[in-house]
Amino acid sequence: MSKEIKTTLPATKSSAVGAYIGAGDDASLAKYINEIQKFPILSAEQEYEYATKWANEHDNIAAEKLVASHLRLVVSVAYDFKNYGLPVSDLIASGNMGLMQALQKFDPEKGFRFSTYAMFWIKAEIYETILNNWSIVKLGNSANQKRVFFNLTRAKRALGIMDNSLSDEQTKQIAEYLSVPENDVERIANRMSARDVSLNSPLNTDSDAKDILSNMADTRINIADGLEQLEFKRKGYELLKKHLNELPERDREILKARRLSEPAMTLETLSQKYGISRERVRQIEERAFKKLRDAILSESEPRKITKD
Repeated sequence: MSKEIKTTLPATKSSAVGAYIGAGDDASLAKYINEIQKFPILSAEQEYEYATKWANEHDNIAAEKLVASHLRLVVSVAYDFKNYGLPVSDLIASGNMGLMQALQKFDPEKGFRFSTYAMFWIKAEIYETILNNWSIVKLGNSANQKRVFFNLTRAKRALGIMDNSLSDEQTKQIAEYLSVPENDVERIANRMSARDVSLNSPLNTDSDAKDILSNMADTRINIADGLEQLEFKRKGYELLKKHLNELPERDREILKARRLSEPAMTLETLSQKYGISRERVRQIEERAFKKLRDAILSESEPRKITKD
């Protein structure tokens, strides 16, 4: 969204400035809805005039009037989706963002009413908000899956299907009704019937029942073991660095290129770099690795304590 639109709309002096960001609690929402009723509905001529001024002259007042007159449209669309588990105020806020996107892209010379064009953007924003908040597992990526998500209940009602779990035949009927693949119907129907469960939810209805999280095995590493592993890695790194520097320069560089680099350098590349055969590079690599390994193991093994 352009910076112009973001800074234009909040410039209104109306008490309904919350229109552009949505309302919070029920009282605020009710007040907001009451306030936007005061904005007049524009005639086709007025709508064209304001849209033209905004498109050609970036007239902020014209843009504000055009958007303000369609805020009630956003509310109407938002209430159509009130049963999807999100606060209506959040849906209104998303719809208002869609309205502003419509303003940015609307071309009055195409001959369409602004409300017709804006409806697409309002619904698109609300769709995305619902899908992104329905589950921590993303669903409805394709157009067909979104179609199923937002029309499954209507399709089931039209076909007289009352079951939550769909049979193969019912899945086929819904797929044909919505003109989508059966696997999309099956996937979305299963996701919609299996909502996310909080790990803090009780396992049963008993008042003293433990929550799910309390009954899960603690797979975290013991603090002492974790510190021991960190110390082991630190010492290993120091030994590697120390004994790597003890190798001849060419041996060290070949070993680092072959075993300590990602991706590893090829034998062909190294043979060309040092003017030797690929087999000779391989021999140097193996020799350097053995020296390094033996040196590290020798120093890291516990020393035997001898008695006098």
